[in-house]
Amino acid sequence: MSSVATLHEADVHAGHDAHHEHHHHETFITKYVFSQDHKMIAKQFLVTGMIWAVIGGLFSVIFRLQLGYPESTFPWLEDFLGHWAKGGKLDPEFYYALVTMHGTILVFFVLTAGLSGTFANFLIPLQVGARDMASPFLNMLSYWFFFIASVIMFSSLFVQTGPASGGWTIYPPLSALGDASDGSKIGMDLWLVSMAMFIVSALLGGLNYISTILNLRTKGMSMTRLPLTIWALFFTAVLGVLSFPVLLSGAILLLFDRNLGTSFFLSDIYVAGKILPNEGGSAILFQHLFWFLGHPEVYIILLPAMGMSSEIIAVNSRKPIFGYMAMVGSLFAIAILAFLVWAHHMFVTGLNPFLGSVFVLLTLLIAVPSAIKVFNWLTTLWRGSIRFTPGMLFAIGFVSLFISGGLTGIFLGNSALDLHLHDTYFVVAHFHIVMGVASFFGMFAGVYHWFPKMFGRYLNNTMAYIHFWVTIVGAYLIFWPMHYEGLAGMPRRYYDFSQWESFKMFGELNQFISFVAMIVFAVQLLFIFNFFYSMYKGRKVATENPWGSNTLEWTTPINPGHGNWPGEIPEVYRGAYDYAKDGHEFIPQNVPVGDDETKH
Repeated sequence: MSSVATLHEADVHAGHDAHHEHHHHETFITKYVFSQDHKMIAKQFLVTGMIWAVIGGLFSVIFRLQLGYPESTFPWLEDFLGHWAKGGKLDPEFYYALVTMHGTILVFFVLTAGLSGTFANFLIPLQVGARDMASPFLNMLSYWFFFIASVIMFSSLFVQTGPASGGWTIYPPLSALGDASDGSKIGMDLWLVSMAMFIVSALLGGLNYISTILNLRTKGMSMTRLPLTIWALFFTAVLGVLSFPVLLSGAILLLFDRNLGTSFFLSDIYVAGKILPNEGGSAILFQHLFWFLGHPEVYIILLPAMGMSSEIIAVNSRKPIFGYMAMVGSLFAIAILAFLVWAHHMFVTGLNPFLGSVFVLLTLLIAVPSAIKVFNWLTTLWRGSIRFTPGMLFAIGFVSLFISGGLTGIFLGNSALDLHLHDTYFVVAHFHIVMGVASFFGMFAGVYHWFPKMFGRYLNNTMAYIHFWVTIVGAYLIFWPMHYEGLAGMPRRYYDFSQWESFKMFGELNQFISFVAMIVFAVQLLFIFNFFYSMYKGRKVATENPWGSNTLEWTTPINPGHGNWPGEIPEVYRGAYDYAKDGHEFIPQNVPVGDDETKH
């Protein structure tokens, strides 16, 4: 353990009573608002992420209304959206803004900040055996930068010309020219500034997570004894720290092009017959910068879900995770390959075909570590004595979605096929299943599993089972049919398909998808009710370790204070997955190894 950690621990131990007393006299503001306790910051990230998830989900319901019922009018829409839905019909310009904001909110504000921000903050100190993060102050700042980013992004919904509408990828020249459309005006500037604040938050958080995992592990907690959750969060943080600055540079250069007359991404542009003075820039350069973050971003979202699902599957199968080192190695391989595949998003940009073939190879290679993970999850489940807790169901649901969504990625990774499928509903179906819904399932699994540790109470199981079954059936009913629409060439982000002879046949299917989307959105509101109701009224946790888990967070009191352990931090003697060993159902990490114990 590093000297920093030793000093930190000695300091906490020496002044523990004073430390404990001090925390009894905290004001509401220091405890709940500007808190430096990693557990409170995790809850702030989670609740903010949930608010954004409702907003982002609601946007998708509104634009699905347009796609499912293009001929109909909904008078209540005008009451709700004002001049964006005159006569109860969505304005085409605003439709594109909704699609843009839906993608931005769910990818960055919910599945990046909400998922990593919550569980990295909550679990890292508890599972590695630390009092708090390496820098609690920077940790607090990372939340408040995210909060500022949220306020700026939210305010863009209320400007007169509307929020950004260039698709969540914000490609120039549409995003670089204020005259191009209403959604390219002030809303776009607010989007770019908000993303800059968001990236600062992600970098502050990521550096903190890496430092804590490397420097503040408790005695005996070697890297090979870390739970897979921590490995996944570690690689997630590394990916973020290396790739987010690239998007930051892209966003800042785009702000320069918009406001300072530079030409990083603009050249030879005509607007209404007039040639613009910009020369020498390249819109393709922005795509390179965006996707150099954009592809690692997929794994920044997926890896935490993978780590938590691995943990939850092992705990509830009552079996050691199959192939621990192979799981760590595959996480490492995914983290490296995530940086080498970004141009598979750009096969249709006129990319050199030889270069395209290199990216095809690297893209298909990433299926290997993914397949190792899937094999190990299935073999952990195989012949386990499985407990179907809500957390376990969502973890298994994550594996199901990751397999079915990942298989369609093999189609899109092949450049010859991608020329036909690019920018169709096939792409929408693929990434929503493999990245969007699957990661949400990982997040729900984590919330259901660690809620007792977060709040000292259980979520309601009946509501949880309804939530699971409606969501998984609904997710497949929404996104699976979209593959067929995409194979028929149906392009995404279009406002109305009823005027197209070739896509009229999908009218009823689109209606069906929209109907199911509304039901799935409604059941997420049931989850949110369950969450806030159970926080105050749920059944109280009676034991420190309700799931019979081996990791260190379950050795803390039911409601741990700031500092986590009232006495000394437990020492670690074994790995995190000693289940079903030597006649014991589970052996926590802080139990010394017996002389007669077998090697696993």
